[in-house]
Amino acid sequence: MPEPRRTKELPASLITDPEMIDACRVRDFARIFRLAKARAGIHPSAIARQCDLTPSRVGEVIAGRRQLLHMDVIERIADGLRIPGHMLGLARRAWETPDALAPHELVEPARPAAGPGPLAALPGVEVDGILALAAGASPSPSMLQALRSSIEDYWRRDDEHGGETLRPAVVGQLRYVEGLLRDRRPAAIQHGLYGVAAELARLTGWTYFDARRYHQSRAYFSEALQLAREINDHPFMANVLACMSLQATYQDKPADALALVSAAQDQARVGPGTTPRVRAMLAMREAFAHAALGSKRATHGAIKEAQRQFERIRPGDPDPAWVTYFDEPKLMVDTGIAHGRLGEAAIAEPLIADALDLGDESNRRGRAFHAFWLARTQLQRGKIDEACHTATRALVPAAAVTSERVTGHLREFYEQLAPHREVPAAVAFGARLREVLQLPGQRTPSSIRT
Repeated sequence: MPEPRRTKELPASLITDPEMIDACRVRDFARIFRLAKARAGIHPSAIARQCDLTPSRVGEVIAGRRQLLHMDVIERIADGLRIPGHMLGLARRAWETPDALAPHELVEPARPAAGPGPLAALPGVEVDGILALAAGASPSPSMLQALRSSIEDYWRRDDEHGGETLRPAVVGQLRYVEGLLRDRRPAAIQHGLYGVAAELARLTGWTYFDARRYHQSRAYFSEALQLAREINDHPFMANVLACMSLQATYQDKPADALALVSAAQDQARVGPGTTPRVRAMLAMREAFAHAALGSKRATHGAIKEAQRQFERIRPGDPDPAWVTYFDEPKLMVDTGIAHGRLGEAAIAEPLIADALDLGDESNRRGRAFHAFWLARTQLQRGKIDEACHTATRALVPAAAVTSERVTGHLREFYEQLAPHREVPAAVAFGARLREVLQLPGQRTPSSIRT
């Protein structure tokens, strides 16, 4: 069975061209069809096919011998050539809001029936499969180092591509390490295994959080807390609670977010090991919670504390590996986001813009997040063209990462753009958005992911 022909869409450069805009305004379909052929390579036969017209009718229109006045025909042309409804005096067309941006509730997939598969006896190719080959051996310091290195690699790949495909390997490694904890080990090895297991549980919780599967995320975060408590790692417990606080802001539970980050700060005060960088990160999570509650004074106070703690950082501080991401660009962008949540766009915009210039380009998810936040602040300030340009640039890293949280930021910007959909820059963004969603081999934003 032959594949259906794909509709060829007018490019954004033509949709926003003054001549096309004028032709659509007066419904001069002869000009519209000629421009479609000359500028987009859509010949009359293709126009006829896409708009459900006969080739002879299209030819008569181009020759000026026939006019198109019936509303159903005009709607078919708008839909066939992907001309935004407002340009032809129509209501917004259904395709102007991509299906991928429609909010939906995620459902946990059905679990396969129990029982070994045909390849059940074969080890996996991931690190956990390799380590499983040594299950009979006694864990050593070198094994702990290998496990920690694999976790660092998981986080790097999570930033670049999202954690959806990593999760099975991470969970497998978590269960393997927990199996090692069933036997008594030397104190240093046992302590290290608990630390590795706690980090793997937090990473698993993070991948579920990023996929907006909050129930599973909370379960793994709770498991990470229990594992860290076994070795009295209070800074790490603070880190996990801070993750749970951030999740609560995404669930529109600002009071829970504040309670969780307050508990995180309590843990950070217990015993040694909490560095200024950790305290700065926790203060910024507190700022997020206050901003979600709409408390300007408390938000500003938490931002000042984050900056004060950050200024206390010195080379050689014994920072845990899990907090090293909180560098100066991250402090800047988070400060901007906190101001942005309060509606203080004039303060937020330059901070986020500068942080994007300084940030790590390999962190695609972070760059997509921060670019959408920058676009939102520019839109709040009435800079519609700049906002659309920023959002358009953000589509490439956004489409490259499997993250439901990124989709949420994209959806929010798209909804905020609704009053301005007739502006040429917004039309161009919509066209580019649809183009990106159709790129072969990429996930749509409903599967894409501070």
